[in-house]
Amino acid sequence: VREWLAANPDFPIDPYVPPTPEEQREAMPSLSAAQYRQGLVGAGHSPQQVTDAIAALPDGPEKESIAIEWEYATFFERLQPFVIEVGEMLGMTPEETDQMWMAAASLGSRRRLH
Repeated sequence: VREWLAANPDFPIDPYVPPTPEEQREAMPSLSAAQYRQGLVGAGHSPQQVTDAIAALPDGPEKESIAIEWEYATFFERLQPFVIEVGEMLGMTPEETDQMWMAAASLGSRRRLH
């Protein structure tokens, strides 16, 4: 690369532009349901708080859809509307959700055999 750059000194090179927070969130790994719940616990929020927040929503299809996603989804994406809504319901900023997300991603999947 250095040789090519030396041979082409007039080639325009754009300055590095760091990714936006939204681009960083888009690149975050998926979390399993267990990782997501462990991440919430690590951030000081119990799964029961999420269940209670969902139960407090007005009855209707949106509430049912959110409840189904919480109960049955096997993985979650950082920019998934459900994840954003849960963060808001728990009073988490997007940055706090990001920190929780990356901590949960580092957990991997743990299985215990009894």
